[in-house]
Amino acid sequence: MIEVLSGRRIYGIQLPIQAQSTYFVADWERTAGPDDLARIARVCDNNGYAYIGVCDHVALPESVANSMGTHWMDPISTLSWLAALTNRVALLTHVYVLPYRHPLVAAKQFSNLDYLSNGRAICGVGAGHVEAEFAHLGIDFHSRGKSMNTSIPVLAQALENEFVSGFGARPRPMQSPRPPIWVAGSSASAISRAARLADGWLPQGPASQDMVDALNNERQSAGRTGPFVIGHITPFLHVGTASFDVGEATITGSAQQIAERILESTPVGVNQLQVRFKAQSMTQYCEQLEAFGRDVAPLLTTI
Repeated sequence: MIEVLSGRRIYGIQLPIQAQSTYFVADWERTAGPDDLARIARVCDNNGYAYIGVCDHVALPESVANSMGTHWMDPISTLSWLAALTNRVALLTHVYVLPYRHPLVAAKQFSNLDYLSNGRAICGVGAGHVEAEFAHLGIDFHSRGKSMNTSIPVLAQALENEFVSGFGARPRPMQSPRPPIWVAGSSASAISRAARLADGWLPQGPASQDMVDALNNERQSAGRTGPFVIGHITPFLHVGTASFDVGEATITGSAQQIAERILESTPVGVNQLQVRFKAQSMTQYCEQLEAFGRDVAPLLTTI
């Protein structure tokens, strides 16, 4: 079970290869396959990463293919496969579009993933954003927020209790009382939803201090206390001196320099960092994962 201790900060990644949006896919990812994805997952498992994440699109239409691509692996089946290849790292859907499924179907999928992985599932859920995809699936795009507000409590109850109105998600999850639910999104409504209904928050991109403050204020007004995961997505990183053009926005340098730059841009209160790397090959990407886990992460994990 993933645990964020007081005064500590965890780190993880959204896996490359599994989602190949034309906005961010690297050239080496286009020819990578399942063996490469498995290798990356194992590197994360062996280098202190708290989680590996897989995104979710069901039926991207041709109208958005040029900008978003069409290669998006299924999150539950991909993470179930990776569960068998890893031992420690948590398995995050980042994010599972909850309005696409009945909440009891979602509960069944997450419960099964948690059972098979011996308690490593994290239910990262979001409202979705591609209106044409909703249309293809016959789901009302404009009521997705309302759907989230009603589905998250059902998902939580079905995971936590053996029966919910006669329904039980079996096999039961391994985590007690249930796998954590992290809500994604950076809009005011998504932040409020995370604060009031979930166990953590995943921003859509870098978090701002205003977002974190709004989240904490919502939690306080809702009377919610206890552990809560607040995420932040870092700029692209390259540990060491890059031998290729990584772009001006990428943070490079020594471990100390990178850690300092990350901390400068991380809002107060964040206890979960999603890191991402610039690399020219799969081997170099794995080397970056190892270098970050070995040299940079120890400088970031204490808040």
